Amino acid sequence: KKAEVTQDAARRLPLDRMLIETDAPFLTPVPHRGKRNEPAYVAFVAQRIAELKGLDVAEVATQTTENAKRLFRLE
Repeated sequence: KKAEVTQDAARRLPLDRMLIETDAPFLTPVPHRGKRNEPAYVAFVAQRIAELKGLDVAEVATQTTENAKRLFRLE
């Protein structure tokens, strides 16, 4: 149930308002369940967001990177 709510929110939230993260060290994404979670697995999160929104994963990665830069004033 909680996963459904989270996925619905991901579908509805505009991509230009979204940041992504891995939840490390907890809740390792599929297909790595049972292994130690790490930040490198953020690509799996981006892929799932892309699937939910019907977008290319590169677009999700680019936009969420730009969002983080804007939020943390890295530019």
